[in-house]
Amino acid sequence: MKLLTLPFVFVATMFCLNAAAAESSDTTLLLRPARVFDGTTLHEGWRVLVQGDRIVAAGADVTAPTGAREVNLANQTLLPGLIEGHSHLFLHPYNERSWDDQVLRESLALRTVRAVTAARATLLAGFTTVRDLGTEGAGYADVGLKQAIDEGIVPGPRMLVATLAIVATGAYGPKGFEPGVHIPQGAEEASGEDVVRAVRRQIAAGADVVKLYADYRWRPGEESRPTLSAAELKAAADAAHDAGRTVAIHASTPEGMRRAIAAGVETIEHGYGGTKEIYAAMKERGVALCPTLAAPDAVARYQGWDGREPAPRAVQLARSGFNAARAAKVTVCAGGDVGVFAHGDNVRELELMQAAGMPAREVLIAATSGNARIFRIDDKVGSVRPGLLADLIAVEGNPTEDVRVLRQIRFVVKGGAVIAN
Repeated sequence: MKLLTLPFVFVATMFCLNAAAAESSDTTLLLRPARVFDGTTLHEGWRVLVQGDRIVAAGADVTAPTGAREVNLANQTLLPGLIEGHSHLFLHPYNERSWDDQVLRESLALRTVRAVTAARATLLAGFTTVRDLGTEGAGYADVGLKQAIDEGIVPGPRMLVATLAIVATGAYGPKGFEPGVHIPQGAEEASGEDVVRAVRRQIAAGADVVKLYADYRWRPGEESRPTLSAAELKAAADAAHDAGRTVAIHASTPEGMRRAIAAGVETIEHGYGGTKEIYAAMKERGVALCPTLAAPDAVARYQGWDGREPAPRAVQLARSGFNAARAAKVTVCAGGDVGVFAHGDNVRELELMQAAGMPAREVLIAATSGNARIFRIDDKVGSVRPGLLADLIAVEGNPTEDVRVLRQIRFVVKGGAVIAN
């Protein structure tokens, strides 16, 4: 039996997932961490056996079969690969270039190369699955990136893609140009019966999840207002559900959120302006909230906030909505709107959830088994359980006590392939 001792040094440049995946298909690993967080509970002294791309056993009495490689993860916690609930791999931080300029001035080739780099950074940060909620003007390139990752051409996390988000006609951007000139938009515009056709177009193009906007700013500088009607949202959600897809709704106003809840969607993204009654309705209807605390935090810092209290109004609004939703016992998704800030810094959202009062263990559940359940992929990933894909990470310390240790990734396995030096 061979003994591998960590820490490993991650390969961030010369990186070949093809070779790793091929090697993993007939490799058996016995992982020996100090403790295992299985997606809900922490276990001291557990070991995990991986054969090929699957977890085959987990527990204190697991032993290595003949020919297995033993991996010593001393003083580390092994846990499921983290799941990013709200990402935009085709965006990069807004302090590097504005959203408008990314949509209008960056070529599709440039944006795709950036996305490849962002996918690698996300994987190396311990996020082995992402729900990517719209290419923001990069067409259907997310479908191609997902395929390239699945085929081992480039390294990256498993992807659930939304292709083009769907917005009410006239209610998105970029804006501020001569009205008679057609300006490429960051999403697909639709109204009335064509909203259902738009849903079906995105699904046909490869969408795993349908993203719609229940509210937005009609003009730059205005407050958000409801856009798609209740009937349009309901018809769109029904069409998506008929096709076996989940639905994510951008909504930050009480009326937009109310319409999204009535439509029967799976998640509301942002939800900053919810009321006590709105959050109670979300709880009753089983709609999860993806709070994206990191997005307003990042934008505020780009605008000069140094992190000291009192925080800017947008940051305070996001925190208060998050806490009100938790008080109403709404299921919370973990997703930061990554792309507004740097890919690979995904843990930022988990840190802010903990800083806002959510216990570390609950944050970890949200980022693993919780997201997997909400996104309907818990039969594949999100837990350390026999039969699931061997997407696993190990960190120094105990993240059930403090999620900040998730920045100390020492080990990443995706589909049984060890991604390390």
